[in-house]
Amino acid sequence: MSFKFEKLIIWQKSMDFGEKIFNLSQNFPKDEAFNLTSQIRRASDSIALNISEGSILQSKPEFKKFLGYSIRSLAEVVTCLYKSKNRKYISEENFNEVYMESYHLMNQIIAFRNQIKE
Repeated sequence: MSFKFEKLIIWQKSMDFGEKIFNLSQNFPKDEAFNLTSQIRRASDSIALNISEGSILQSKPEFKKFLGYSIRSLAEVVTCLYKSKNRKYISEENFNEVYMESYHLMNQIIAFRNQIKE
């Protein structure tokens, strides 16, 4: 037995992405614990959370709306990544790797949302 969203590749990838962001942010300075660390973790977790929440709705327009929330959360993560790089909390190499993963995940969520017929 499983929930419908567990079969969605975008949900699976967003779950992995959230764990990657969590691990990456563990090296942030302690004085960022209630600022950037918290923000990037909440935003990355929100991607998968909105996909799962939207998937159980009966309305396709509502599901598309929640996928939009996931996309916005992913954009928020990207902005946090820039702040992390600019503050030298992550290396250019780490930034580029996670940035590209963000870009691919964003395109996958958008493509999935565009396939939903209302």
